[in-house]
Amino acid sequence: MTQKVALVTGSARGIGLATAKLFIEQGWCVAMIDRDGDELKSASADMSGAKPFVCDVSVPKQVDQMVDAVLSAFGRIDAVVNNAGVADFLPIEETDFAAWRRIMDTNLDGVFLVSQAAIPALKETKGAIVNIGSISGLRASTLRVAYGTSKAAVIHMTKQQAAELGEYGIRANCVCPGPVKTKLAMAVHSPEIISAYLDAMPLNRYGNETEIGEVITFLCSDKASFVTGQIIAADGGFENVGVGLPALRS
Repeated sequence: MTQKVALVTGSARGIGLATAKLFIEQGWCVAMIDRDGDELKSASADMSGAKPFVCDVSVPKQVDQMVDAVLSAFGRIDAVVNNAGVADFLPIEETDFAAWRRIMDTNLDGVFLVSQAAIPALKETKGAIVNIGSISGLRASTLRVAYGTSKAAVIHMTKQQAAELGEYGIRANCVCPGPVKTKLAMAVHSPEIISAYLDAMPLNRYGNETEIGEVITFLCSDKASFVTGQIIAADGGFENVGVGLPALRS
C-alpha cells in the first residue's frame, strides 16, 4: 500500500509538531510546513518520514510553490492540517488594523490559501482537511476580537469546504482546542488565569499537545471516513460551561 502523506502547517512546535509525530507513528509521511526555518529544521531533523518546507501560509505565491514542492517530494497529499496561527490578546480599542490584518492573514487567509492549493491533490486521494479553530471561535471572550473572529471564520469555512468538496470524496472537519499546556500558554497565563481555567473546566486540567493531535489524526484517518463538516471542541468540557473568565479581562 502506498504510504499516505499529511501536510501540516505550523509544525515547527506545539500542536503542529505533536501532530506530525503522531502521523509518523501511525505510518504516514509528513510534510512539515512553517515560516520559522531554523526551528523547523531543528524540529524535523530526527523525524524519519518527515520533510521540512519553509513557507509563510499568508503569502499566495509561497503557498503555491510549497504545495508543488510537497507533491514533487512525496507524489501525493492525503491530508491537510491547517494549524498555523498567531494571536494578539488586546482590548477592542487597542486592536489596531495592522494587528487585525496580521492575525487574519495567517489564521484565516492561510487556511483558505493552503486548502485551495491542495484541492487538486486531495481530489486524487479523496483526502481530508482538518482546520484548527479554537474555543475562542465558538464562544465570545474578552481580549480576542481579532483572534476569536478569525477562528469563528475558520469554523464556517470548514462547513463551506465540507458542503462543496464532499462530492469529490474530500472531508473537512475542524478541531477547536481549549486551554492547552504549550510553552506559549504557560508563558502568558498568569497563576490567576490558570486557576480560573482549572476551576471552569469539567476535567479540571489543561490539555496537552498530543491529546489534540490524536483528535486531528483520527479525523484524517479512514476511521473517520463518514465524518465531515464537524466542529469538535477538544477542551476538557470548557466550551460547555462558557468563557469570559474575570481573570482574562485585563
